[in-house]
Amino acid sequence: MTRAVPIGIGHYLPARVVENAEFEAKIDTSDEWIRSRSGIERRHFAADGELTSDLAIHAAKDALNHAGIPATDIDAIVLATSTPDQTFPSTATKVQAALGMNGGFAFDVQAVCAGFPYALSTANAMIVAGQAKRILVIGAETFSRIMDWNDRTTSVLFGDGAGALIIEAQECEGTNADRGILSTELKSDGKYNDILYVDGGVSSTQTTGVLRMEGREVFKHAVAKLAEAGESALEKIGLHGDDVDWIVPHQANLRIIKKTAQIMGVPMERVVVTVQDHGNTSAASIPLALSVAVKRGQVKQGDLLLTEAIGGGLAWGAVVLRW
Repeated sequence: MTRAVPIGIGHYLPARVVENAEFEAKIDTSDEWIRSRSGIERRHFAADGELTSDLAIHAAKDALNHAGIPATDIDAIVLATSTPDQTFPSTATKVQAALGMNGGFAFDVQAVCAGFPYALSTANAMIVAGQAKRILVIGAETFSRIMDWNDRTTSVLFGDGAGALIIEAQECEGTNADRGILSTELKSDGKYNDILYVDGGVSSTQTTGVLRMEGREVFKHAVAKLAEAGESALEKIGLHGDDVDWIVPHQANLRIIKKTAQIMGVPMERVVVTVQDHGNTSAASIPLALSVAVKRGQVKQGDLLLTEAIGGGLAWGAVVLRW
């Protein structure tokens, strides 16, 4: 059977590093407070004039270099973001042009922090259906542009960055030993719209708005729904938490990461954690963390990975793949 197999991974972080101490002079917070509640120590912010597409382009080039292929070998780009350059056209088409892709197609996916599982599931379906042979899947965000800097409960949590994964159609045996995407699980429930949202929009306020979040409610739902999605994605192919070599979770909050791993019975020694250095980069967090883990030799070919994320909507999902 045809599988979507990873052949390249890359990431990009803006040059500006913002330590927790930088917030102490601006709002009522402290390094200890931020670390104890989120595990975050620092994050990166995009420079003035540095756009989401710029971050995505850098990450895409890194992934192409890792794969050893030119951009002209890519058939499609699926880009997950909640902070696009423009209302339209899609940020993905700007990346397409910048990479010199003169064919194929490109589009954006918007599922907030769950954007990468949604984008990867979409790309996987197109690979399996024969609609494309190689797809560049990107998560890229500039959440620093939608922060309320007077809100100490949210402004310290988010950062900017991008990650990119290239998947390729390959014929495999059709077993769990195959490399590539083995299972996906996507969920959403719109009745939770008001616990994590941006208070602006084109058809409502005609403004960008800023992020609003009820942290305790989000935490409660995140732990339960992430564990449920991960277990469901594994059960579809007859696997369990014990079979997973690495969980590569959405890097939102260290307490959420630890609690979810505990519920699934996976020790933290088998969980990729980068939240301390990047903060919550929303749709970029999974490919960014995966790229870091691959390049430092943590994740190796043949490892079974579970990725999972939850974001506004609420929308959440999980993808099981063998690296």
